[in-house]
Amino acid sequence: MKISFSIAVYRNEGSIRKTYEKIKKIFATTLKNYQYEFVFVDDGSGDNSLKEILDIKEHDSKVKVIAFTRNFGQMAAMLAGLKEASGDAVINISADMQDPISLIPQMAEKWKEGSEIVVCYRINRQDNFAAKLFSRCAYSLLRLSIPQIPVGGFDYVLMDRAVLDVFNSIDVRNRFFQGDLLWAGFRTSFIPYVRLKRLIGKSQYSWGKKLKNFLDAFLDSSYLSIRLISLIGILISCLGVIYSITIVYSWLRGGTPFTGWAPIMISILFVGGLIMVMLGVIGEYIWRIYDEVRKKPNYIIRKKYL
Repeated sequence: MKISFSIAVYRNEGSIRKTYEKIKKIFATTLKNYQYEFVFVDDGSGDNSLKEILDIKEHDSKVKVIAFTRNFGQMAAMLAGLKEASGDAVINISADMQDPISLIPQMAEKWKEGSEIVVCYRINRQDNFAAKLFSRCAYSLLRLSIPQIPVGGFDYVLMDRAVLDVFNSIDVRNRFFQGDLLWAGFRTSFIPYVRLKRLIGKSQYSWGKKLKNFLDAFLDSSYLSIRLISLIGILISCLGVIYSITIVYSWLRGGTPFTGWAPIMISILFVGGLIMVMLGVIGEYIWRIYDEVRKKPNYIIRKKYL
């Protein structure tokens, strides 16, 4: 039995070899009966990450390397690594040493027991308060449409070959990794863990990237936002009708409901703001339709070192 490791790399110089050596050590001890394979995907790092990976490959023929022409993002790198993996199971793991490698034997054991997906999910993270707050709020919203998603989310996961084949067959852009996996309905086990603090290098996962991934997840996973827009529109319409009846009633009694401009301005600004938000959400969906129609690839490979 062979387990492949798909590892997306973006400016992870210094931590790649440590990640590789720790995983390989497990196969020399706990998982001696398993074969292994590494698929490193360099996402246009710009530092010495690719050189570090190629140095590892020189001494290990079980290491594959994919180099992108530029930075296409973590999701693109994950997709490329998963498509290249040839094992009976594949583990997606980060190269920054924040995912505890010690969980790999437990993941393999659950797979051996019959689980087709083994999810390691974050119950806590050794990050700053803002990152923790954003993560908790984002996943709380996503759980409204996909209740199976753990509160802390995940990307450290083992997939059986059958799951991987289904996952790779999904041909869409702006994908939501976690949603696609749980949507498939395969037997899933969950392992909680605390995400470790990054000790080498600096995270390249900016707030802009976090927001982009959240929008991809939220808009891809359900029609909740469209339904919310519809409900808000109905509510505003009802309030408008009630307010109109009040104005007509006051006019019939000789009242002067238009004595001040403040209520009118507040109403215009409030409704106008809602309209802009609604148009923004609809625009996001239209952009995704346009993005799908263009059929541009998720990534471009400069070279494969197999």
